[in-house]
Amino acid sequence: MTTEKQERYQQVLSTARQLAERDLDWVTFFREVLGIEGVVRKAFPTFDELCEFEKSDEYDAIQRILVKLREKKGTNDSDTEPTRVITVRLPKSMHEYLRTEAHDLRTSMNKLCISKLLQVVEQDMIPAEKSAPARRRATPAPQPVTQPAVSTTPPTPQPSQSTPSASNSPFTSSSNGVSPLKTNW
Repeated sequence: MTTEKQERYQQVLSTARQLAERDLDWVTFFREVLGIEGVVRKAFPTFDELCEFEKSDEYDAIQRILVKLREKKGTNDSDTEPTRVITVRLPKSMHEYLRTEAHDLRTSMNKLCISKLLQVVEQDMIPAEKSAPARRRATPAPQPVTQPAVSTTPPTPQPSQSTPSASNSPFTSSSNGVSPLKTNW
């Protein structure tokens, strides 16, 4: 490893240690050190640089600081940052395994899962998607469709229409004169 790279690694670890000495809660420490705008991402802006740093002893030391901060009693994560909820679909057997592991470790499933999420996962350990990756929408989300007003008066008889697409439309009258969109609720 080059001296310049080693100095950068040491500087990031030094900054993390200084922040930990300020007696921050773990969420604030995570945000300031490992978060999107944290010192690690700023020091290693490319994916390759970040992956390389995550294999270092310095990154391991930062992870250990984070664990110590998470062990502190009396810190409420939502005091410093709002929480978000995600739903993860997993097989029943995996859920049972996590539940048992949390019990064996005398911790909650939430703390266990957060601990697992904080660990580095090598890219080759993540299954590739079979389809193209999802893309963000360039246009706003579609607005809900408003239902047409339902008339209480019977429809006026119309001459038969010659285009087949019009007779198959859900917006045209059916043969019994009742609109197919009319509901009885």
